[in-house]
Amino acid sequence: MDQRWISFTTDYGLDDGFVAACHGVIARLAPEARVIDVTHLVPPGDVRRGAHVLAQTVPSLPRGVHLAVVDPGVGTQRRPIAIEAADGGFLVGPDNGLLVPAAEALGGIRRAVHLTDRAWFAPVVSRTFHGRDIFAPVAARLALGADLASAGSAVADPVRLPPPHLRRLPDGVTAEVLTVDRFGNLQLAAPADTVPGPGAVTVDGRAATAGGTFGDAAPGGLVVFTDSAGYLAVAVNGGSAAALLDTRAGDLVTIRARHDAGGVRY
Repeated sequence: MDQRWISFTTDYGLDDGFVAACHGVIARLAPEARVIDVTHLVPPGDVRRGAHVLAQTVPSLPRGVHLAVVDPGVGTQRRPIAIEAADGGFLVGPDNGLLVPAAEALGGIRRAVHLTDRAWFAPVVSRTFHGRDIFAPVAARLALGADLASAGSAVADPVRLPPPHLRRLPDGVTAEVLTVDRFGNLQLAAPADTVPGPGAVTVDGRAATAGGTFGDAAPGGLVVFTDSAGYLAVAVNGGSAAALLDTRAGDLVTIRARHDAGGVRY
């Protein structure tokens, strides 16, 4: 199987040389590998955001190695791990919950390994830059076809993030905001069938429209729809739902069917 594709997701940003250093390590070890940069703008240390971005992106990527580093616990007792997914691809990064949702998006975990064999690492390992010295070399070696079993010991309990809040209501749903994109759209931890529509709804008490796309609301109006990842989402036609609702990732949003004063939905 061709594993020469490597995707790369981090919170390293674009102001420093961290991303380039990891690219360089991969290029030295696996010069034929092709790297797809998913994003390096995950908010610093935001493991949950990184996990959501990775999980929602990997189904669209070629089968290969998915290198992800959002690692506020670097240098501590947290384990460096690699996961083989059911689709035959691999995920490499810290064992802090970042990788498991993506593995599940690829069909589930076939096996996981605690990376302990230093022959797979850089000759010198910094305590604060495991992306360069552990994870990038491991990703490159997997891209070259190395056997994951030789990289360390089996892991039966990779860390999983707590599930996001979701509560179904008789006339709607209360759900945690998973992500806020650069347009200010809110992605909720709720499946499409929880929307009380189509038609008139409220979002945290504000009038909104349950529709299929942004233009189903009037300019400046709130719209509730199913996003491209299959989650319930809230947007403003031509604006930012995050700004209008003063909402960020981790907050709760309630969507209900809208009623008139007599209790009849309109």
